[in-house]
Amino acid sequence: MERKNDTASTRLRFNILGTIIYLIGIVLLLQLFNLQIVHGEEYRGESNTRLTKETVLEAARGKIVDRTGIELASTQIVNSLELYKTKISNEELNTMLLEVATVLEQNGDSYTDNLPLSINPIGFTMETEEEQKKWKKEMEIDENATAEQVFGKLKEKYEITNENIEEVRKIMTLRYEINIQGYSSTSAIEIAENISETSLAIFNEQNAKFPGLSITQKPQRTYLKGNLASHVLGYMGRIETEEYEKNKDVYDMNDVVGTSGVEYVLEKFLRGTDGTKQIDMSVDGTVTDEYITKEAVAGNNVVITIDAKLQQVVQDALKTNIEKIRNGGFSQQSDTAGGACIVMNVKTGEVLALASYPDFEPQAFIGGISSEKWNEYTTNLMPLKNRAIQEANAPGSIFKMITAIAALESGVTNTTEQVYDSGVYRYYNQKLPCWYYTDYGVGHRWQNVSAAIKNSCNYYFCEMGQRLGIDKLVEYASGFGLGKKTGIELLGETAGTLATSLNNEPGNILNLSIGQGANSFSVIQMAKYISMVANGGKDLDVTIIKSVIDENGNEIPKEQVEEVVNERLGLEKTELKDMNIKQENLQAVLEGMKSVTTESGGTANSFFRGFDIEVGGKTGSAEVGNGKVNAWFAGFAPYEDPEIAVVVMVENGKHGSYTAEPVRDIIAEYFGMNLQEAQESMEAIPTVQVQR
Repeated sequence: MERKNDTASTRLRFNILGTIIYLIGIVLLLQLFNLQIVHGEEYRGESNTRLTKETVLEAARGKIVDRTGIELASTQIVNSLELYKTKISNEELNTMLLEVATVLEQNGDSYTDNLPLSINPIGFTMETEEEQKKWKKEMEIDENATAEQVFGKLKEKYEITNENIEEVRKIMTLRYEINIQGYSSTSAIEIAENISETSLAIFNEQNAKFPGLSITQKPQRTYLKGNLASHVLGYMGRIETEEYEKNKDVYDMNDVVGTSGVEYVLEKFLRGTDGTKQIDMSVDGTVTDEYITKEAVAGNNVVITIDAKLQQVVQDALKTNIEKIRNGGFSQQSDTAGGACIVMNVKTGEVLALASYPDFEPQAFIGGISSEKWNEYTTNLMPLKNRAIQEANAPGSIFKMITAIAALESGVTNTTEQVYDSGVYRYYNQKLPCWYYTDYGVGHRWQNVSAAIKNSCNYYFCEMGQRLGIDKLVEYASGFGLGKKTGIELLGETAGTLATSLNNEPGNILNLSIGQGANSFSVIQMAKYISMVANGGKDLDVTIIKSVIDENGNEIPKEQVEEVVNERLGLEKTELKDMNIKQENLQAVLEGMKSVTTESGGTANSFFRGFDIEVGGKTGSAEVGNGKVNAWFAGFAPYEDPEIAVVVMVENGKHGSYTAEPVRDIIAEYFGMNLQEAQESMEAIPTVQVQR
């Protein structure tokens, strides 16, 4: 009886469940009938007017700050104008684009203009006929077509019916951008960036009037100090095809990346991780909603070893010195083109300031550099060249400390031996006059090593070079880092040229021993060498990167940073090797350098007379052909316990003593001296001597 009741109860439950399922099915069928039959046309029309697009939410680039925390490169959020493809006719598109261009221009905003055609009169903006033919071929236009014919072809291609030539070009410019970049209903092109609030308000308020137009906020690189440390920071540019092909998983083909300087070398750390944003639009291009689906992560911050305040003083002092030489401020005019200066910590190898003149403004590259600016930067004085690391020149007499140390350490002379300078050094059939003989008709007479450095006596160093031989001289020059890269974390460093035994012909050793001949070195190499002389021969790991800080405020391990730098620049890690110079030999050389600035007759004494800090220094005048003479000054301070080395090189600066003046001003800034009271004595004009 109990089993019978269980069976009936089970059957009842199944019947109830079946009835529920049946009813649900009926409801679903009715709803499906309602959606597809009753309201089908209405809902289909509505769904066709909705488009969801995923766009990149650009990450802010990491900051670059100086050693004291002053921001040099940062990011600001700007409003960018993007355009999606919509279902409107060519006529409607052209009308809208003209309106967009008009709104932007009326409010002082610019839009992307890569069209290489000008109007009034119509012509090409490309300089060479070869460039014109290449472009016309890419545009599928007869390579012999004139500018007027090309203009007409593009007007016809883009179905522009306007008669006003200025209006035609505005429309043509934006249609050309669409043509070369390509866009779709889900992929936009940027037609303007950093637009004003006034333009932004108009586009937002009249959204329906501008189908396909979208306002997006994006981070833009900003250089806060103008041209300060431009060769250190570098600049940004569109990614090169080769780099894009290697890193398609990281970059888009239109991405902007670091192209030079720290921006290039530490691109991997500075670049953040992009996020994503969804944009809902109607089919006519009206934006209906926007929301973030993945947050962007900002890049790491980079701390460089540069001191911004000192850097400014160095740049100003270098520029002033070059202009003074050019204008005859030292009683002799010289057509100097540029120069470079480096300040280095002699104990750590940190670069505290690096200036190359002329310089440039990194901000000019943001948003695409103008053709006029690009021509300015790539012709004549070549301001984009980093003369401090990319250019190698004969060092002249600032090389003589190496000859002196090599001779003392090798035992071919000692600190007390005196060599008689008769005026002209003779070796085989070679004759090399001392500069003093050339100017005054007599030699320096008796000279020991310290006096020879003070007086920059060519005769003495020719004798030491002849005794040493080229191999021994090269050995010591190499020990001070000459003829090889310092490893500074910047693109394009030259290794320079260090003479070898192949240059061992009679007479060559004479030129090499006084800093002429086959030797040519960069300013950064000379700064390292002078730093090593000042610190007693301790090898230095030259650097311009102090640290990299991640988004959580933690310092990224130095080894990890070095690995990225070495890979980026193709460098190999090398072990440091100290020189271990005997103290008495080192002291004799340093005393000679001190007498250059402190004793009467020293080749830079007139510039440091009355200066409150003792400075060790050396002038150099290096002949580079065509009657041109590069001017060098290398110094360190303070003399008793050196902290910094300063090296200046001015192209065709004529006399090394002329470049002592900016070094004095730089040292004064570093040590915080008040120079107003001593201004008169330090502005003394030296007597004109060809001081080597």
